[in-house]
Amino acid sequence: MGADTAAAQLAALTADRVDHRFKGLPPDAEGLTVGELAAQRRNLFTDGFTTPVLALSAERLEHNVALMETYATRHGLVFAPHGKTSMAPQLFWKQIEHGAWGITLAVPHQVRVAREFGIDRIFLANELVDAPALRHIASELAADPDFRFICYVDSVRGVELMDAALLGTPRPVDVVVELAAGEGARTGVRTEEECAAVADAVAATQTLRLVGVAGYEGEVPQADPERVHAWLRRLTSLAADFDKAGRFTGLEEIVVSAGGSAWFDAVADVFAELPELSLPVLKLLRSGAYVSHDDGHYRKLTPFTRVPEEGALHPAFRLWAQVVSRPSPDQAFVNAGKRDAAYDLDLPEAQVVRRDGTERPATGVTVSGLSDQHGWLRTAPEADVQVGDWLGMGLSHPCTSFDKWQLIPLVEADGTVVDYIRTFF
Repeated sequence: MGADTAAAQLAALTADRVDHRFKGLPPDAEGLTVGELAAQRRNLFTDGFTTPVLALSAERLEHNVALMETYATRHGLVFAPHGKTSMAPQLFWKQIEHGAWGITLAVPHQVRVAREFGIDRIFLANELVDAPALRHIASELAADPDFRFICYVDSVRGVELMDAALLGTPRPVDVVVELAAGEGARTGVRTEEECAAVADAVAATQTLRLVGVAGYEGEVPQADPERVHAWLRRLTSLAADFDKAGRFTGLEEIVVSAGGSAWFDAVADVFAELPELSLPVLKLLRSGAYVSHDDGHYRKLTPFTRVPEEGALHPAFRLWAQVVSRPSPDQAFVNAGKRDAAYDLDLPEAQVVRRDGTERPATGVTVSGLSDQHGWLRTAPEADVQVGDWLGMGLSHPCTSFDKWQLIPLVEADGTVVDYIRTFF
């Protein structure tokens, strides 16, 4: 499939019509194609957009993807950013154009979206035991010799179910044994002995091929640098032990993969220590939230706070809402709520107020709660907020920001909308 398929499918997105499906877009744009609307280069604040509307900064997006490309290259890592964050094929391809090896995903539907848009390398960071989904992936592998697919295995039972579903398929599915991050952590095999048993079960099939080991250090209990580094060393030692036992014979490379958005500096450190194995090693990093970053959870957790000499990610989302009620001196309400804003980790952060074309800091304004369609604002005596003002808010947690918007304006610093990012959740 690849780039030709991607070009055709991305072009088809621009041919879609602007209508009631896409909130925040100008009502007078109804009937235009997305491409025609983008070509008009409308201004987000003066050319008919309605509130609430989520804006993605063009400059900050470009900065973030370039920074992670540089980081991965500097540390000898191959990068497969987690696509579940955005589920936006336009961004998948921007990440690939900035050096990404492929895209990481979580569930079968996401794989179908990526394949529809020509993604040829997919890492599924889950054990996949859904028989219809496995058979679909097997058919994709059989039809496209350039398609590379890797997924987790974390149990003998899972291997048995996968083998049964894939029986008779011509091309084996590549798998990596997932090492759990510790007792009580999320998924994965708890002990090295159990990892060996799962690897033995894979070796006994004709439908699966063991290509490496993987895990997610973000689930390390009571995570701190010492604990995360220790677990990552368990992961690399597991790879070395499997290699010494001849489990990777016949491969071209060994996959060792980890890396969320909170500890990729630790991944870089430990993967750099990996001893030479019998084959080249694909050191695969999977961080995803970096693409938009945020103004809350990941702003606090990003490794760039620990290694500032490596650079800094920039929050690229701003949700614009309008003040629709000012019932008392210490309270106001905007027309954006849980349907529009991420709220699972932190509430939105009031940042700027726009009135009559002028933007100023949202001094004394705090988002105190969200209803379905309203944001509750606490206003201190110094707050200058009136009905009709636009309030720009920063968001926490990219994954639950993207999923509330089907079509997101890509906006330059002066408010010019240069493109629209389509999501598929």
